[in-house]
Amino acid sequence: MADPDKNAKRSDKNRSGKLKRKQYDKELSRLHVELVKLQEWVKHKGLKICIVFEGRDGAGKGGTIKAISERVSPRVFRVIALPAPTEREKSQMYVQRYLPHLPAAGEVVIWDRSWYNRAGVERVMGFCSEEKVQRFLQVVPAFEKMMVESGIILLKYWMEVSMEEQTRRLESRIDDGRKIWKLSPMDLESYSRWYDYSRARDEMFAATDTAWAPWYVVKSDDKKRARLNLITHLLSKIPYKKAPRDKVKLPDRQKKHGYREPDYPFKYIPEKY
Repeated sequence: MADPDKNAKRSDKNRSGKLKRKQYDKELSRLHVELVKLQEWVKHKGLKICIVFEGRDGAGKGGTIKAISERVSPRVFRVIALPAPTEREKSQMYVQRYLPHLPAAGEVVIWDRSWYNRAGVERVMGFCSEEKVQRFLQVVPAFEKMMVESGIILLKYWMEVSMEEQTRRLESRIDDGRKIWKLSPMDLESYSRWYDYSRARDEMFAATDTAWAPWYVVKSDDKKRARLNLITHLLSKIPYKKAPRDKVKLPDRQKKHGYREPDYPFKYIPEKY
């Protein structure tokens, strides 16, 4: 298991300035090795892990999730980012559409926004009544307690971005062809309601920051540090060891037994690079 104290000392050296790309890549590579160890232990022991990511638009949820998941198996680490509910889903019990995605044995489920939509965007944007919000805040601690008592390891992270950094990030998306899809009309409307989101966040924390499912807050103005800090914390909260594994050796290839490459006009793509 990763040692958070050791990692904290390592990061103290450069905390005053921006983390250099070379140092970030080195630390992330080391943490990726640990995440793969965790993955193999989760499979070996049949663990059930549920990781919730919440935060304002531009807080860095997507980049952090990518940093976690880019070197592990998508069959073990499943990222869930549900679209807006359908009319049928709107008629269901609120939590119903989330239940099928909860982890089974040997799975890590990462939520890019979760059932906490009700306490955040749905409340601020007026997509549900205040009565439904209050009911949600009342029942969700019991729902999460049921999850934990069923054997699920539940980790909830709030990515905390400053007003100035959020503005910088959203403005950078306007003329960036790679990021324009991240700037929807909903994002723009949400941006204008900073303090409504602050009030919603504060009340959500007060109601759902429980002993069995606490909220962990990640300062995310510095994306690189936020990713490294969060992954280090995540690894410290899940007990794991190096899973037993047979030594790997590539087998000999079979003989040709008369096979000949076909004289076929394969349609190769142009090699422009």
